[in-house]
Amino acid sequence: MNYKKDYVYFRRMKLGIIGTGRIAKRAVKELGEVEGIRLHAVYNPNLSHAKEFARQAGGRISATDDLDGFLDAVDAVYIASPHESHYFYAKKALEGGIHVICEKPMAFEESRARELYAIAQSKNCVLMEAVKTAYCPGFKEIERVIESGTIGEVVDVEAAFTRLTSIGLRELEDVKYGGAFTEFGTYTLLPIFRFLGTEYKEVVFNSVKADTGVDGYTKVFLNYDESMVKMAQSKTGLTVKSEGQLLISGTKGYLIVPSPWWLTRYFEVRYEDPTIIKKYYCEFEGDGLRYEFGEFFKRVQEKGLMVSKDYELEMEEAIARAGVFERFLKTRQML
Repeated sequence: MNYKKDYVYFRRMKLGIIGTGRIAKRAVKELGEVEGIRLHAVYNPNLSHAKEFARQAGGRISATDDLDGFLDAVDAVYIASPHESHYFYAKKALEGGIHVICEKPMAFEESRARELYAIAQSKNCVLMEAVKTAYCPGFKEIERVIESGTIGEVVDVEAAFTRLTSIGLRELEDVKYGGAFTEFGTYTLLPIFRFLGTEYKEVVFNSVKADTGVDGYTKVFLNYDESMVKMAQSKTGLTVKSEGQLLISGTKGYLIVPSPWWLTRYFEVRYEDPTIIKKYYCEFEGDGLRYEFGEFFKRVQEKGLMVSKDYELEMEEAIARAGVFERFLKTRQML
């Protein structure tokens, strides 16, 4: 999708970035592909980091460690700070009437996720969790195929996301909120909740610990009723490597997306007859962030989307994910 052609713009959005890490740097390039959004400012409590980020971005944006002044100067914020700060910054921005797109996980407690959406609705603000896969053409095509009934009723979803990570990086060193599942679980839970719903009955966690104490590899099993008629499995890893595919099994056939499924460019639908294989090729530009930013801008311009079926579905899923993370972190503390 070409965001430079598909939307009618009323005025350019002044966007501020909170955080100056790896994902924030990638966002600068991707934002250049979304007409209608102007990167206006960057905030970091460490001013030198903010200034260096602004310099690397070409010096076109202001840098500050004054959060209130930063929020006063922008229409919307992209929160790309460390995980544990997402809730604080999102709440602060929303209470000030600022639209928010927040990196995942947006919250680690179900009650906090509910609170953020309640504030957003009371302030007539857009709140989006930045799960880029959900807004990419490939995942939308997967949704269309599933909804068409091509593979019948979905019974099982298996999603994996692993990436071997060096010691010293935040993912392994953050002993409170780091680890494989908090890092990649938002992705793996996306298709599970999208195609099986959020009303699971049981969740079980099995983890292999890293030397730093966080989970280096985690399997999550979700059962949707006592007879286990529908079920799901999430696999995430930082110290263990596995095939990063998505498998959606139905009563008529199955849909398989090869690794890396979260950057979907191709998938297949297969049936009992092995000679029948439907192949789907999908657009995927850049590293995918442009799709979520394009959707965010559209929602800010068209506030009616906030009460759409899609918005309500995403809110329900984000709250459910926060609930799973809350249960997982409590379980991990007891290991």
